[in-house]
Amino acid sequence: MRVRLSNTSNSTGNRLIDNVTISPVTLVPLGPMKSAVLIIPAALLPAAEAVATANDACRDVANLFRILQRHYPQFLDVLRFQLTTRTEFNRLVDTNLETLTDLEHAARFLYLQRTAFGGKVSGQNFGVSIDRPARFNLTTLEPMLEDLHARLSRVVIECLDFGEFIRCYDSDGTLFYLDPPYWGSEGDYGKHLFSRQDFQRLADILTGIKGRFVMSINDVPEIRQIFGWARIEEVQTTYTIGSKGAKPAAELIIRGDAL
Repeated sequence: MRVRLSNTSNSTGNRLIDNVTISPVTLVPLGPMKSAVLIIPAALLPAAEAVATANDACRDVANLFRILQRHYPQFLDVLRFQLTTRTEFNRLVDTNLETLTDLEHAARFLYLQRTAFGGKVSGQNFGVSIDRPARFNLTTLEPMLEDLHARLSRVVIECLDFGEFIRCYDSDGTLFYLDPPYWGSEGDYGKHLFSRQDFQRLADILTGIKGRFVMSINDVPEIRQIFGWARIEEVQTTYTIGSKGAKPAAELIIRGDAL
């Protein structure tokens, strides 16, 4: 089985598809939950005997599905008559989460994930595209949620520090896909979830695992130095942020020796 995860760029994701065969145990310890949730095609999910696990460090996914299970009509009511507007997007980004109920938190999470560029959970920007309709559409929300639940029904959702996650699930048959925030943008996945020092901690952990790993990251000298012991492949890609157009850039695909 081959898979592309969402936070990678198109060219990087396609290269992963071409080169990574997913193991019977496929785990996502580090990266926004959108990576594990929204992009894996149903036909590519692991076979019945396989295992897939993802790390919901922010607890956003667990809270969303708890609300869907217990308060589905009320959840839809909160989102009724909602449109894709920059004003509402900015208001929700600026909202103090401590003032929200779990239901409002779930609605905010889903709205921002649907309307933000790049699936980031922090430092989000309003998604702008001249060749697609509005990103949030309540009329298509219910079938999307049903499909989302089907995709996740065979995935174990963890909530651990990435180091603990890797140590807990490491085995000879495990493949870890790691999608850390870019160097220089460590806060993009949320405050206090990943720091600059965690790149070295991650590298130290990966040198001792039994399984395999593949990681996508931006190309900077510091990353090349920290992960210089692994296989590093440069991929030319473009970054597109809202209406600012495409910008050429280089990303790295970093693999363990077995990949």
